[in-house]
Amino acid sequence: MASAPSYATVANPKEDTHVVEEEIEPPRAPSPLLKRSAKQGDLQNGSGYNGDARKLRPQERQKGEKTALQKHVAFFDRDGDGVIWPQDTFIGFYTLGYGIILSFISLVVIHGNFAYWTQKSWIPDPFLRIHIANIHRDKHGSDTGTYDNDGLYVEDKFDRIFDKYSSLPEKDGLFVTDTIRLIYGQRCIMDFLGWGAAIFEWLATWILLWNRRTPEGAIKYDDVQKVYDDSIYEEISGKRRA
Repeated sequence: MASAPSYATVANPKEDTHVVEEEIEPPRAPSPLLKRSAKQGDLQNGSGYNGDARKLRPQERQKGEKTALQKHVAFFDRDGDGVIWPQDTFIGFYTLGYGIILSFISLVVIHGNFAYWTQKSWIPDPFLRIHIANIHRDKHGSDTGTYDNDGLYVEDKFDRIFDKYSSLPEKDGLFVTDTIRLIYGQRCIMDFLGWGAAIFEWLATWILLWNRRTPEGAIKYDDVQKVYDDSIYEEISGKRRA
């Protein structure tokens, strides 16, 4: 009986038997700013990040507390009556060191574009007064989103701006080029008023913080945050009066 033929196993010289070990990139560490803000807190006081801000409105009205946006503009309400007159804005900017020309330009831009929307009536106010109680109506597009539609401060939005646009390793400041990228990157389609408002606001911020820049020439995270919560106005005006 014939036996079945045997076949020798020959390795294919073209077959690559080398095992390639794929290099796995280690996970990236979270941004220093995002780690700082990764906590739940009170949105009104600037320590919260993603809660429902609207649930705080009845509580605020009951306590009579001001929203973050109302606090942001309260410096310009010299007599504390809740109404900002054009001359209040001029004096406020002048007190902060903007000079006569820039203070007047700020008066025209702010009251010409934002006064009407805060009124309690549809009839235009000939004095172009801004009512602080309705300042949340002046929230515009193409901004950082740090203030929500109720005028509350959302710290996570603020932190993300620095995390996204800051060129510094610790994401704790903005250069001029960073600010330009920020304005460009936050634009909304066909939002001409929002674009102009963003340019005006960041230009005013840079002028205000010019003498407080880091040695590298960046405005600091803490100083910009003080602009949002109004505390830097009293600080700068107090030093100028001293």
